[in-house]
Amino acid sequence: MWTVAQLSADLAAGRTTSRDLLEQALSRIAAPEGEGARAFLKLYTDTARAEAEFSDRLRRAGIRRSPVDGLPISLKDLFDVAGDVTRAGSKIRAEAAPAKADAPAVARLRAAGAVILGRTNMVEFAFGGVGLNPHFGTPKNPYDRKTGRVPGGSSSGAAVAQADGMCVMALGSDTRGSIRQPAALCGVAGFKPTARRVPREGAFPLSFTLDSIGPLANSAGCCAMYDAILAGEPPLPLPEMPAKGLRLLLPRSSALEDLDPQVGKAFDVALPRLSRAGMLVIEIPVPAFDRQGEYFKGGGLAGAEA
Repeated sequence: MWTVAQLSADLAAGRTTSRDLLEQALSRIAAPEGEGARAFLKLYTDTARAEAEFSDRLRRAGIRRSPVDGLPISLKDLFDVAGDVTRAGSKIRAEAAPAKADAPAVARLRAAGAVILGRTNMVEFAFGGVGLNPHFGTPKNPYDRKTGRVPGGSSSGAAVAQADGMCVMALGSDTRGSIRQPAALCGVAGFKPTARRVPREGAFPLSFTLDSIGPLANSAGCCAMYDAILAGEPPLPLPEMPAKGLRLLLPRSSALEDLDPQVGKAFDVALPRLSRAGMLVIEIPVPAFDRQGEYFKGGGLAGAEA
């Protein structure tokens, strides 16, 4: 499992190169048994190779732009890339005018040395949490391709690309779960920052008041590193926090009813593991969870622009 800390150390020690990491990612995308054809809508193969080689040259000269310098990443198909059309997962926008400039989030990643390898599939216009796209296909969940389980959405291709080792970080967007849901379903980490933390200009909007831009990666530490870069802050490692003594709330409610047997079994196995690690698992009834249907009768939370 790729992590920023591990790969950054490998690059610094000469155990690998940015070009090698990129070729590994491209190989994973091209693998016929994988989901690359559905996870990605467009690849920037030539420019990505040029960016990787430039990163390697800088490194040989003793220059590192950031801890993520030279690491391959992907972009959800709703971010502007200079000279390219932002389709937002829709065929309707195929003839839209190309973007005049990178979105600020993309520009910050590029300035940090990230190697941008392509655009990932998504729910059309980011409007949906299952991950389906009738125009470009739906990438299957990497953990159960045979059954064809859904990846979650709307950042569906981002989560599949991340889980399948096609990138070190997948840039996504989240309005009401579009990073967190596919991250959870595909077994990776996903982070939704506050709405104003990362500039949203140049990102096709679903909600001007509720949208956030954030990373999907292989660990919370990786997400924190990319979040800092996206927010224009110095990227620093997360401080270690001992597990012993942490209090975890287990809300007993309808949320834990009618679970898939495999999910229920995994959940029941996890609880004693957390306790053995020194965490305090506290079970408390949360009746508010049982009233969700009542809360959302009127259609749920509406953005101010509605």
